[in-house]
Amino acid sequence: MSKVPKNRRQHVIARLLGEHAVTSQAQLVELLGAEGVAATQATVSRDLEDLGAVRVRMPGVDGQVYALAELPKDQVAPLEHLRRVLGEWVVDLSVSANLIVVRTPPGSAHVVASALDRTGIEGVLGTVAGDDTVLIVAEADAGGATVGARLAELAGANGLAEEDDTQQREVPPDSPGEQGKDTAAQ
Repeated sequence: MSKVPKNRRQHVIARLLGEHAVTSQAQLVELLGAEGVAATQATVSRDLEDLGAVRVRMPGVDGQVYALAELPKDQVAPLEHLRRVLGEWVVDLSVSANLIVVRTPPGSAHVVASALDRTGIEGVLGTVAGDDTVLIVAEADAGGATVGARLAELAGANGLAEEDDTQQREVPPDSPGEQGKDTAAQ
């Protein structure tokens, strides 16, 4: 069993709650252990709180089970939720024209994309999430640099969003870090 980062552990917890009728935190600790994730009951309790888990009655199950509430598609999430998600899950943010590429830990991109979609940040047309990357399309009028800077600000990392200059830079062959690289293209 290994200790994993909080976001990964919470991702596993969310999956387990969807797959099993979990009636206690002790049961969830055991299920996590079976997945190779070490956690204490206190840690699981905090994770359930962070995830917004609730206890509900289910047909055919004695007692209550933990479940994650799903927000309706048209319900707008508070900006503070987006700020927390971006601050915890964004590893890198790059901008090119009206596109913003956000890097997250593996398996976490959907969390960031969902928060962006539900918050309705001005200037964002939409998001596409992979495993560890979110592609954000900004409105032409807003531009990627403006939206990217706003997202970096919300993430608490001013300067995280830097516009990609697509032009090649000429680097002298004798500059530090360039020895041994192919310079035929220069």
